[in-house]
Amino acid sequence: MAAYMVILAEISDPESFKNYATSVAELVDELGGKYIARGTGESQCLEGDWPDETRLVISKWPTMEQARAFWYSERYREIKKLRQGNSTVRVRLIEGVEDL
Repeated sequence: MAAYMVILAEISDPESFKNYATSVAELVDELGGKYIARGTGESQCLEGDWPDETRLVISKWPTMEQARAFWYSERYREIKKLRQGNSTVRVRLIEGVEDL
């Protein structure tokens, strides 16, 4: 069953964050993930408190195991260092209700 990685990101330094975004996108693709949303297009808060600066990123993975393999990989640990000091993120991995 598919899995979804949902990320809420507050980016304090967009210019330096670009290095992370480019590198992680390549690894997501290589390890079987697919971006569903990347937080750069139009969005609208319909309810609650969601500042416009908070970006949402959703990636779809074939399985929870593949998503975890990406997250815990040595390569991602190195790439993750590129976002230190330029962003604050919250990440949640959730199993899909069906394989769409």
